[in-house]
Amino acid sequence: MGKATGRANVIQGLIKYHGLRDKKRRLPFHDSISVCAEQLYTMATVEFDKSYTQDRIEINDAPAGGREAERVLDVVNYLRKITKTKEHFRLASKNSIAEGKGLGFSAAAFASIAMAASRALNLSFSTERLSEIARLGAGSASRSVAGGFALWHANKKGRSYAEQLSLGENMKFAMAIVPIASSIKTDMAHAEAVSSPFFKARVKEVSVNLRKMRNAIMKGNLAKIGILAEHDSLSLHAVTMTGTTRLFLITPDTIRIIERVVDLREKQGIPVWFSLDTGPSVWMNTNTEFVDRIAEDIRQDSGLTVLKSGVGGPAVEVMEHLF
Repeated sequence: MGKATGRANVIQGLIKYHGLRDKKRRLPFHDSISVCAEQLYTMATVEFDKSYTQDRIEINDAPAGGREAERVLDVVNYLRKITKTKEHFRLASKNSIAEGKGLGFSAAAFASIAMAASRALNLSFSTERLSEIARLGAGSASRSVAGGFALWHANKKGRSYAEQLSLGENMKFAMAIVPIASSIKTDMAHAEAVSSPFFKARVKEVSVNLRKMRNAIMKGNLAKIGILAEHDSLSLHAVTMTGTTRLFLITPDTIRIIERVVDLREKQGIPVWFSLDTGPSVWMNTNTEFVDRIAEDIRQDSGLTVLKSGVGGPAVEVMEHLF
């Protein structure tokens, strides 16, 4: 047994998953597609040692308990079972930025945890297998493991895993990102998605748009990717707002940024499209030629922090530890 550290990028859902048909194994109702953001990531260090008398879990410098700790144990206990070890562990996980809901940090966290815990136990898995293990903590972690533009299979010959998609040549995809804080947990939105009267219609529509998105990515069609991601964002939030508890994840800042993005595109001819996951933070999809201009415009208009990123790769093991 030993110590290892994993690093994984966050994901932006392009055709997003919403709701779980199997909560324990975190199996979705349908396939989904995302893209990793290179500049936002989570690092996790895991150490197994006979000197530890209990498991110790720290997330962003604070002790983890309740559901947070349970989700970590869902991953680590699965790996302990494989190796038949009863050793306790210490885990520290830290995000690259402190705030921002709807930026895919849970995906990055569990991808990095799965990587670190498996390597600390001297286990080595294929990307597909590691994505299945990371999925036990957070569904989207499967795609964070794969990196790049990734497809998460809901059920492919009895398995649910992610794989990276081939990207069309000469597409210089870039993202501007506005982190916005929220106290709402993503699991709340997934838990009640099926209670929306629009959920079945969304699932039907997603099956069509998945094919369109895969084709757009394969051809490097930035405009089509942007249009589809915008539409899927609105569909997801329509379902979220019409579930049992009427969850409103967006804020006035979210709306203001969306309106500015539409103005930039329709009045100034700038190729930019907004995207939202299960939170108020806003993604803006464009290309490398315009990302600086968009980021500065949004920063000046909103007064908020705007980050910029290219496409990130798969989860990796790194030699720099958190403790």
